[in-house]
Amino acid sequence: MFSEKKAKKNNVEPSSAQNRINEGTKLKGDISSTGFFRIDGTIEGNVHTPSKVVLGKTGVILGTLSCENADLEGKFEGSLQVSGTLTLRSTALVEGEIVVGKLSVEPGAVLNASCVMQDGTPKAGLNAPKLPGDSQPRLFNKQQKIKEASALPKSD
Repeated sequence: MFSEKKAKKNNVEPSSAQNRINEGTKLKGDISSTGFFRIDGTIEGNVHTPSKVVLGKTGVILGTLSCENADLEGKFEGSLQVSGTLTLRSTALVEGEIVVGKLSVEPGAVLNASCVMQDGTPKAGLNAPKLPGDSQPRLFNKQQKIKEASALPKSD
Protein backbone atom coordinates (compact mmCIF):
# COMPACT_ATOMS: atom_id res chain seq x y z
CA MET A 1 0.00 0.00 0.00
CA PHE A 2 2.81 2.45 0.79
CA SER A 3 5.70 2.99 -1.60
CA GLU A 4 9.32 2.47 -0.71
CA LYS A 5 10.34 5.92 -2.01
CA LYS A 6 11.43 7.09 1.43
CA ALA A 7 14.05 4.36 1.79
CA LYS A 8 17.51 5.67 2.64
CA LYS A 9 19.62 6.51 -0.41
CA ASN A 10 22.99 6.20 1.29
CA ASN A 11 24.48 3.62 3.60
CA VAL A 12 25.93 6.42 5.74
CA GLU A 13 23.58 7.82 8.38
CA PRO A 14 23.88 11.50 9.29
CA SER A 15 25.01 12.12 12.84
CA SER A 16 24.27 14.94 15.24
CA ALA A 17 27.95 15.95 15.30
CA GLN A 18 28.62 19.54 14.24
CA ASN A 19 31.66 20.77 12.35
CA ARG A 20 32.56 24.45 12.12
CA ILE A 21 35.11 26.19 9.91
CA ASN A 22 35.43 29.71 11.33
CA GLU A 23 36.07 32.96 9.50
CA GLY A 24 39.78 33.41 8.81
CA THR A 25 40.37 29.65 8.44
CA LYS A 26 41.52 28.35 5.05
CA LEU A 27 41.59 24.63 4.26
CA LYS A 28 42.94 22.88 1.18
CA GLY A 29 41.94 19.27 0.59
CA ASP A 30 39.00 16.92 0.90
CA ILE A 31 36.67 16.84 3.90
CA SER A 32 34.27 14.02 4.72
CA SER A 33 32.05 13.76 7.76
CA THR A 34 28.72 12.30 8.83
CA GLY A 35 27.80 15.48 10.69
CA PHE A 36 26.42 18.93 10.01
CA PHE A 37 28.80 21.63 8.63
CA ARG A 38 28.86 25.38 9.26
CA ILE A 39 31.45 27.05 7.02
CA ASP A 40 32.44 30.68 7.52
CA GLY A 41 36.03 30.26 6.29
CA THR A 42 37.47 29.10 2.95
CA ILE A 43 37.66 25.54 1.64
CA GLU A 44 39.53 24.63 -1.54
CA GLY A 45 38.63 21.01 -2.23
CA ASN A 46 35.78 18.58 -1.81
CA VAL A 47 33.23 18.47 1.01
CA HIS A 48 31.06 15.37 1.45
CA THR A 49 28.44 14.75 4.13
CA PRO A 50 25.07 12.95 4.27
CA SER A 51 23.85 15.85 6.43
CA LYS A 52 23.30 19.61 6.04
CA VAL A 53 25.86 22.26 5.06
CA VAL A 54 25.49 25.95 5.88
CA LEU A 55 27.83 28.32 4.04
CA GLY A 56 27.88 31.64 5.93
CA LYS A 57 28.18 35.11 4.40
CA THR A 58 31.97 35.06 4.73
CA GLY A 59 32.24 31.41 3.66
CA VAL A 60 33.82 30.28 0.39
CA ILE A 61 33.92 26.83 -1.18
CA LEU A 62 36.02 26.26 -4.30
CA GLY A 63 35.51 22.66 -5.39
CA THR A 64 32.83 20.03 -4.93
CA LEU A 65 30.06 19.92 -2.34
CA SER A 66 27.95 16.78 -1.88
CA CYS A 67 25.30 16.81 0.85
CA GLU A 68 21.65 16.23 1.65
CA ASN A 69 20.61 19.88 2.24
CA ALA A 70 22.52 23.13 1.78
CA ASP A 71 21.89 26.71 2.85
CA LEU A 72 24.25 29.08 1.03
CA GLU A 73 24.89 32.71 1.93
CA GLY A 74 28.50 32.98 0.74
CA LYS A 75 30.46 32.16 -2.41
CA PHE A 76 30.50 28.75 -4.07
CA GLU A 77 32.42 27.80 -7.23
CA GLY A 78 32.42 24.27 -8.56
CA SER A 79 30.18 21.23 -8.61
CA LEU A 80 27.25 21.04 -6.20
CA GLN A 81 25.25 17.84 -5.56
CA VAL A 82 22.36 18.30 -3.12
CA SER A 83 19.94 15.38 -2.80
CA GLY A 84 17.40 17.42 -0.81
CA THR A 85 16.87 21.18 -0.76
CA LEU A 86 19.36 23.85 -1.85
CA THR A 87 18.52 27.29 -0.42
CA LEU A 88 20.31 30.31 -1.87
CA ARG A 89 20.07 33.32 0.41
CA SER A 90 20.12 36.88 -0.95
CA THR A 91 23.91 37.21 -0.42
CA ALA A 92 24.80 33.93 -2.18
CA LEU A 93 27.04 33.79 -5.27
CA VAL A 94 27.04 30.41 -7.00
CA GLU A 95 28.99 29.49 -10.16
CA GLY A 96 29.42 26.05 -11.69
CA GLU A 97 27.23 22.98 -12.00
CA ILE A 98 24.31 22.06 -9.75
CA VAL A 99 22.37 18.82 -9.35
CA VAL A 100 19.57 19.31 -6.83
CA GLY A 101 16.32 17.81 -5.61
CA LYS A 102 14.63 21.11 -4.69
CA LEU A 103 15.79 24.69 -5.21
CA SER A 104 14.89 27.84 -3.28
CA VAL A 105 16.36 31.17 -4.38
CA GLU A 106 15.88 34.45 -2.53
CA PRO A 107 15.83 37.73 -4.50
CA GLY A 108 19.37 39.10 -4.77
CA ALA A 109 21.13 35.73 -4.97
CA VAL A 110 23.43 35.29 -7.98
CA LEU A 111 23.19 31.92 -9.75
CA ASN A 112 25.51 31.48 -12.74
CA ALA A 113 25.33 27.72 -13.10
CA SER A 114 23.86 24.87 -15.05
CA CYS A 115 21.16 23.31 -12.90
CA VAL A 116 19.63 19.84 -13.11
CA MET A 117 16.61 19.03 -10.98
CA GLN A 118 16.27 15.39 -9.99
CA ASP A 119 14.80 13.14 -7.33
CA GLY A 120 18.09 12.42 -5.59
CA THR A 121 19.10 9.38 -7.62
CA PRO A 122 22.19 9.79 -9.82
CA LYS A 123 21.46 9.82 -13.53
CA ALA A 124 23.78 9.40 -16.48
CA GLY A 125 24.39 12.25 -18.91
CA LEU A 126 23.69 15.22 -16.65
CA ASN A 127 25.29 17.74 -18.98
CA ALA A 128 22.83 19.62 -21.13
CA PRO A 129 23.34 19.22 -24.87
CA LYS A 130 25.19 22.14 -26.42
CA LEU A 131 23.89 23.86 -29.49
CA PRO A 132 26.21 24.07 -32.50
CA GLY A 133 28.43 27.12 -32.20
CA ASP A 134 27.78 27.58 -28.49
CA SER A 135 31.03 27.76 -26.57
CA GLN A 136 29.46 28.99 -23.35
CA PRO A 137 26.03 29.74 -21.93
CA ARG A 138 24.52 33.06 -22.98
CA LEU A 139 22.39 35.37 -20.90
CA PHE A 140 19.39 36.78 -22.70
CA ASN A 141 17.13 39.68 -22.21
CA LYS A 142 13.88 40.32 -24.05
CA GLN A 143 15.39 42.67 -26.64
CA GLN A 144 18.14 40.17 -27.52
CA LYS A 145 15.58 37.40 -28.02
CA ILE A 146 13.47 39.60 -30.30
CA LYS A 147 16.54 40.67 -32.30
CA GLU A 148 17.71 37.06 -32.77
CA ALA A 149 14.22 35.89 -33.73
CA SER A 150 13.89 38.62 -36.36
CA ALA A 151 17.33 37.76 -37.79
CA LEU A 152 16.30 34.13 -38.48
CA PRO A 153 15.21 33.36 -42.05
CA LYS A 154 11.45 32.98 -42.34
CA SER A 155 10.06 29.72 -43.70
CA ASP A 156 6.77 29.65 -45.59
